[in-house]
Amino acid sequence: MSSFESLPAGWEVWSEEEEGRIVLAFRPDVFNTQDFPPVCLPTLYLTQGRRNRRPGIEHQLRPDDPWYITLYLEPDVSRTAESFDTRADAVAGALALTERFAAGEYDYRSLYQVPREDYLNKLDELTGREA
Repeated sequence: MSSFESLPAGWEVWSEEEEGRIVLAFRPDVFNTQDFPPVCLPTLYLTQGRRNRRPGIEHQLRPDDPWYITLYLEPDVSRTAESFDTRADAVAGALALTERFAAGEYDYRSLYQVPREDYLNKLDELTGREA
C-alpha cells in the first residue's frame, strides 16, 4: 500500500526506489514542452539521509538517519530541506507541502532571485494562486 494515495490533484509519484528515495512531480503533463522545459518540473524529493551526498563516497544508511523533503522548482532553485525523524513523519510533511502547493498556498516565487515570469504565471494558473 503506497503512502501517497491521497496526493492532491496534479501531484503524482514519479519514482519510488527500494533504498527509500521517493520522487513526487507536479503536472508532468505541462512541464514537458518547449515553453516549459522538463527541468522546470516542480519536484519533491523524500530521502533518508541527505539527497546531495557526493557520488563515490560510500555512506551506509542507518535506520535512525533522518528523512528529508526537498522541493525543487528547477535544478538550482529549491526550498531548504526539512528534516524528520521517521519516514512516516516525512511522508506526512510531504503530503502537507504538496497540498499547500496544489492549493496555491505555498509562496514558490520567494525561492527565485531572478524570476521566470512565464513559468511562475503558469504555476499560479495551475494552482489557483494569485500573484
